[in-house]
Amino acid sequence: MSQIVVVGSVNLDLILRVPRFPYPGETIAGREFRSEPGGKGANQAAAAARLGAATALVGRVGDDPFGHRLRGELSLDGVDVSHVHVDPREGTGVAMVQVAETGENAIVIAEGANGLLAPEDVDAAAPLFEGAKCVLLQHEVPEVALFRAAERAKAAGARVVLNAAPARPTPRALLKLVDLLVVNEREAETLSGVPVPHAAAADDAARALARKGAHAVAVTLGARGAFFREGRTRFLTPAPVVNVVDTTAAGDAFTGGLAVAFARGLPPKEALRFAVQAGSLAVTRAGSRASLPTLAEVEAALASGTQR
Repeated sequence: MSQIVVVGSVNLDLILRVPRFPYPGETIAGREFRSEPGGKGANQAAAAARLGAATALVGRVGDDPFGHRLRGELSLDGVDVSHVHVDPREGTGVAMVQVAETGENAIVIAEGANGLLAPEDVDAAAPLFEGAKCVLLQHEVPEVALFRAAERAKAAGARVVLNAAPARPTPRALLKLVDLLVVNEREAETLSGVPVPHAAAADDAARALARKGAHAVAVTLGARGAFFREGRTRFLTPAPVVNVVDTTAAGDAFTGGLAVAFARGLPPKEALRFAVQAGSLAVTRAGSRASLPTLAEVEAALASGTQR
């Protein structure tokens, strides 16, 4: 039985390292190209599985070499892919990722089969929701599927975590079904209308999101860590100082880690510390899926006291 059910996207990441991002109309020379498994749903499922949780993914891929490869690699990470359907109508989703020397990234996505994920796919996966402790959602699949997944999670007594990425307006009706909303600074501003130029402003954005229906909010702040607000509880968890190589999967490592921590019953401060450490380890390595840490790595880093 899965502790965590992820309903989300499966992509192939086409990654190009560049000295800097090009200006409009400009051509520059890249330095390295590779392809890796990706997609927020798949990455967060893999992150949770590597961090020790029994994890299942509900999604769609195309009936093409990319799709068959991605299902196989998820299985190798320990993710249950019995409800990652192979769809002949569309190709597998693809993400074009540019990674600059600073470690920052710019991403463009072609959704492909991810855009065909439907409420019926969620209904077909009903047995996965029974006994699940956490259902994890993102914005890379149709909203109707997210609604159905949140409703099924609530009926099963599972906690709903929504990583509202990529940034887009989220209906109040969906937010009211969400136990924990996870956003970065830009996503927080898009959903709340409150800019987050510094860590102190994260509380203002989180408070605005609470007024829109979110029960609890975690705002990731990159190298500054993450801010958490639930009712009168609010705190900032700083991040350890690390050598940043690639930030592509940092948010997925954080979100997967947070889902695992809450599924294990950790209180908010311990859960945020665990998730921040997972995200911080991910940025020290190149790639998306390849950078996701294991449970042993996160626990060793926490035990060493490397967080400032």
